[in-house]
Amino acid sequence: MKVHSVMTSNPACCTPSTPLREVARMMQQNDCGEIPVVESIDSGRPLGVVTDRDIVIRTLANGRNPMELAAGDCMSSPAVTVTEDASLSDAVDLMESRQLRRVLVVDDEGCISGIVAQADIALHGRDKVTGETVERISRKH
Repeated sequence: MKVHSVMTSNPACCTPSTPLREVARMMQQNDCGEIPVVESIDSGRPLGVVTDRDIVIRTLANGRNPMELAAGDCMSSPAVTVTEDASLSDAVDLMESRQLRRVLVVDDEGCISGIVAQADIALHGRDKVTGETVERISRKH
């Protein structure tokens, strides 16, 4: 199975200068916990991601005011990506080795085209391995 068959296509994206408040609204509107950060909306080239956890840990926990910050102030980078034609197994291996819950999907030109999340893998898994994989990805070191 290929990544493109299970990914969420055309995710909402932001730029490093997007205010965190707007990033949080994007998460709310799209019912997600991660927004890809691209160098520009036109280019679609991923630089990193902002997760709900990034906002809490890198701003609030450090006493910084998220209302005064932008995506670039707390994003995780560099972007971790797989290509659309990568196997789902390769994506799972990458997520497991990096302890990621989501991985960005890029097209042949390196532009973001989707996201594969644990939930996508779980929904498309057909055996016991899926549950074990999701557990390993979620495990803390």
